[in-house]
Amino acid sequence: MFLWERQISILQAIEPDQIVISGPHKEGYPESVTVIPDDRGGGGPLRGIGTCLKQMRTDLLIVLAVDLARIQPGFLRKLLTRSTRACGVVPVHENRFEPLVAVYPAAAAGIAIEQLTMGEFVLQCFAGRLSTEGLISSYNVQLSEQVQISNWNTPEDIR
Repeated sequence: MFLWERQISILQAIEPDQIVISGPHKEGYPESVTVIPDDRGGGGPLRGIGTCLKQMRTDLLIVLAVDLARIQPGFLRKLLTRSTRACGVVPVHENRFEPLVAVYPAAAAGIAIEQLTMGEFVLQCFAGRLSTEGLISSYNVQLSEQVQISNWNTPEDIR
């Protein structure tokens, strides 16, 4: 199983209105998943988040990075229950935002676009600004949840 397949199944478990993959279309993606290529090159993950925020038709966007291979549906549900239509939630671990497993309100699109236009691609800055503007609240990751936010970047991480 590919990591993207696992993440789709995790998202399906929380029954969102739509599942979207940000990036280029790849062989094997299910037809039920919408693929939204970044509207321009560069900008890293913020470009994908911004593109999705601009195109979404719901109040909230759940972001889940493909390399967070231990995330569980319950963690995402917890973030959703702490969100409102106007205010998302971004986990915080060791005094840093975890912006790639988060819930963003549609109103965050303007800030994402502004930062991308300015060439400011750092997600910590994006989340910090959303927090200052009251568009997100933070959720302190509990000790028992920390394993869920560890990412896999190399084969050694799997071991």
